[in-house]
Amino acid sequence: MTAVQPASTDRLLAEAESQFAHWDLVREVVDELIDLSLNYRQSGHPGGSRSKVHLLLALMLSGAMRWDIRRPWRPFADRFVLSAGHTVPLVYATLAVLNETLRARSERDADPAFQLPDDGRWAMGWEDLLLLRRRGGLAGHAEMEGKTLFLKWNTGPSGHGMPPSAGEAVALKLAGCEDVKVFVVEGEGGLTPGASHETRNSAWGLGLSNLVFLVDWNDYGIDDPAISSVVPGTPQSWFEAYQWRVTGTMEGSEWGPVTAAVLEAARGENPDRVPSMAWFKTRKGRGYGKYDNKSHGTPWPMNAPEFWAVRHEFMARHGVTYSGVDEPAPADAAERQEQARHNLEVAINVLRANTEAVDAISDRLVEVAGLVPERPTGFNLGGHGAEIFNDRRFTDVSAYPAAMWKAPGEKAANRAAFASWGSWVNATARADYGRPLFIVCSADLAESTNIAGFAKDWEDLPGWGWYQRDTNPRGALLPQQITEFTNAGITVGLASVNLADDPMAAFNGFWGACSTYGSFSYLKYGPMRLFSQLAQDCQLQVGKVIWVAGHSGPETAEDSRTHFGIYETGVTQLFPEGHVIDLHPWEHNEVPVVLAAALSQPVPIVALHLTRPAVEIPDRAALGMASHFEAARGAYLIRDADPDRPSGGTVYVQGTATTANVVTVLPQLDELGLNVRIVACISPQLFRLQDQAYRDSICSEADRLDGMAITNRAYKLMTDWVTGPIGETYSLSSDWDHRWRTGGTVEEVIDEAHLGPQHVVDGIARYVGDRDARHARLRRLAGGD
Repeated sequence: MTAVQPASTDRLLAEAESQFAHWDLVREVVDELIDLSLNYRQSGHPGGSRSKVHLLLALMLSGAMRWDIRRPWRPFADRFVLSAGHTVPLVYATLAVLNETLRARSERDADPAFQLPDDGRWAMGWEDLLLLRRRGGLAGHAEMEGKTLFLKWNTGPSGHGMPPSAGEAVALKLAGCEDVKVFVVEGEGGLTPGASHETRNSAWGLGLSNLVFLVDWNDYGIDDPAISSVVPGTPQSWFEAYQWRVTGTMEGSEWGPVTAAVLEAARGENPDRVPSMAWFKTRKGRGYGKYDNKSHGTPWPMNAPEFWAVRHEFMARHGVTYSGVDEPAPADAAERQEQARHNLEVAINVLRANTEAVDAISDRLVEVAGLVPERPTGFNLGGHGAEIFNDRRFTDVSAYPAAMWKAPGEKAANRAAFASWGSWVNATARADYGRPLFIVCSADLAESTNIAGFAKDWEDLPGWGWYQRDTNPRGALLPQQITEFTNAGITVGLASVNLADDPMAAFNGFWGACSTYGSFSYLKYGPMRLFSQLAQDCQLQVGKVIWVAGHSGPETAEDSRTHFGIYETGVTQLFPEGHVIDLHPWEHNEVPVVLAAALSQPVPIVALHLTRPAVEIPDRAALGMASHFEAARGAYLIRDADPDRPSGGTVYVQGTATTANVVTVLPQLDELGLNVRIVACISPQLFRLQDQAYRDSICSEADRLDGMAITNRAYKLMTDWVTGPIGETYSLSSDWDHRWRTGGTVEEVIDEAHLGPQHVVDGIARYVGDRDARHARLRRLAGGD
């Protein structure tokens, strides 16, 4: 990386100083648009939006951030994450004002540089502010889509914006684009969640010299106590303790000090190549008339005297008059909207009337856009790099190497297959494309959860090894400590970085994977949920993420119930249909198959549930069991019922120990004459992709009502396969007595869970023996005889 010399920051500051008068006019109009839009909507956050205006405009206009307001999707533009996502009225108003300078300029200047692409489809306009916090309009918190593609993450929940920003920065660094920066705006209240601590550690450990935090230090959140009354220290100590590079100013609402601090954080010397932070001492609610925590999320009542008092100051300075001054709000909704529209237009016309300011700001926006590189010299995902996502070898299991599979009779853990698959994928990607496909991390459990395979050699093909910020900056396995939440955020953040020439049409970047114990899956849900929302609505293509719930189920017996997941892994199902593919391979050979099937689908998240113990690979041919390749269909027959005898029903089994025990007792079921179909339940989402005839043959609606489940998890998590009172009566599950299990050996815990071989036989025998009784019960429930 070539460091930007101090002379550059001095030059940029000198250029900015000559424009401060124009910036201040922009600031005034931004202030007005914030207030006017919140007054009309009567919802939103005025205080923090007002206090951050100076730092945001300095970032946008000084050259500290290299971005293009006209084309916010340009792959090598700097990224902006509003971690303080509740202050999104600031971004809406600022984009509206800056876009208006281009609009006004283009009306009298035919230069294409001032034209907004696609007839302004992607440009926030002042008219859009009328739809603040309304359906189909502007979201109440920051979202990356449509007219806000300037934002590079969906934020608002406290702490959730910081880990993805680190993920974006590490993706850029891994792609050889360390000069492309990620700017994060936050307040000190947002620094108090644990994710902030985790991100500060991780960012230092990963050497993210391209990550820049801008912190609005105003000492208040939502409640009455000042943050300083419960949080010791200052921004200086909060970040220097993590060995970040820190600068800041006590004059956070003055152009000179603010711009100097922004430029120093963004473009100053950074010989240690560490993350940077600038802090700005401000007053929450600056200029609004309501201050500190009282200004957080409650605007003045519509057209209140206090609201008009600030408007009088603006009108007097600029010789304009708003509609309805000093009057209550109109009673009629249409009149209220018309008044709001008129007053927004009054404010924006103050800017338009100043052609000198319009020209200066529009020129500056074009100049800043010109700073965005077309392709950094170190970019290493070019050439044929993007073609990797269309390489069918990675999802064609018939072409997988023979060493991927285990032979019948061998004993292997399914997690070991994940390691093999990962090393083959990334080593092949290195050999053929000169890049990894996956960047992965784990909560200090890389070897334990076998995700370390993504960094290892595959036979004679070298792998990428551990990432190390100085000695191996292209390593595929990120060193992380016990930071489950931030690991998930880093993973989804890096998967959102699209460096394709046309990021709306194609994806070029990295896919990600992260792992921890299945019982801790809930710690990863927050970032995954936001990624799912972003992937649904954002017009830019995003990558994929594998969410590994490792060491799941009571099979992780010795670690006891604090560590094995029975209920917890159900969190991976808490998404809309089509947003996640849940995978539950029970044995080693199914793992590559289901990964290939899931990753071939246009779904952003793949949740892979793996277990710890080794189990014997079945001789499927000898048992009459479907091939492990059938796992790609989401469900398959372990054994069919004898068509020449009455069927006792269908048993739906999921999980490693459970399925292994069912396979073990198959001869015993035959000896007892228990004529049941047995279905391996691998993935409800892959199953729903199959044709109707196959679905009906495996799990019809009638089967769901009359079936029996055997699962190493909670019964309620099997409702994709079995539902209703019959299932609840006859199923075997780890929560059979509605209690947490304890611990011990695998055999002891499985026995306590009533999932051992004899429990399986007894449970199926009871289910079959009650066939007539349960069918009579079903008829009664349906209103029949």
